Amino acid sequence: MKRLLNKVFDWKKYLQRSILLLAVTIFSSQMIVLPASATGVYQIPKVTPGDRPWVIDQAEVISRVNEGKISSDLEKLAKETGNEVRIVTIRRFDYGDTAESFTKALFEKWFPTPEVQANQTLLVIDTLSSGTAIRSGDTAKARLSDDIAQSVVDETILAPLKEGEKYNQAFLDASDRLVAVLAGKPDPGPPQIASNVSTKSTFKSAEETDTGNATVWVIGLLLAATIIPMATYYFYVR
Repeated sequence: MKRLLNKVFDWKKYLQRSILLLAVTIFSSQMIVLPASATGVYQIPKVTPGDRPWVIDQAEVISRVNEGKISSDLEKLAKETGNEVRIVTIRRFDYGDTAESFTKALFEKWFPTPEVQANQTLLVIDTLSSGTAIRSGDTAKARLSDDIAQSVVDETILAPLKEGEKYNQAFLDASDRLVAVLAGKPDPGPPQIASNVSTKSTFKSAEETDTGNATVWVIGLLLAATIIPMATYYFYVR
């Protein structure tokens, strides 16, 4: 009888450890969201003036359809006017970086001399804090004034984000406005937020992640880890 009880207790401990390990694994994979890794300037790929890419979406917040449209519009602008615009999204700035310092450092890394910088414009956003900055060379500034550039950041970009993180809307509007201004056309100003934009993202948002089932599984497994050994022990004792 003693040997039988020892086997039951050993089996109980093994079952509890196995179920608890499985519960922790499920809970961790479904419930815990790891913080977004920081991005430094050195992690952004090099670009060549006059050539792609026009959009570097490391944060994956722009749908493929809209990224293609923005890239096409910016490439057309570059060919027709010589003015080039790059849009970069990242998930989080590296420690100590701000939107302004990151954009300045990346701008100077890509375009190291005033001559190369002249027709360039760079727009950067950090999706964790919505930190946004824009920087342009001297020739581009002749059309894209500081007031317009600041309006692009504060209104064209941030207004749609405050309405529900509408990144596709924000970057489509910003692209349209920058293309118009840098092509020598009148500034259309910050547009009204529309709802007819393709907003299919390339990754699941937090709202789309089903964490309810994970909670049910964890509770069920914890109960099983307690009840099953007790029932087994009772059965053998009887």
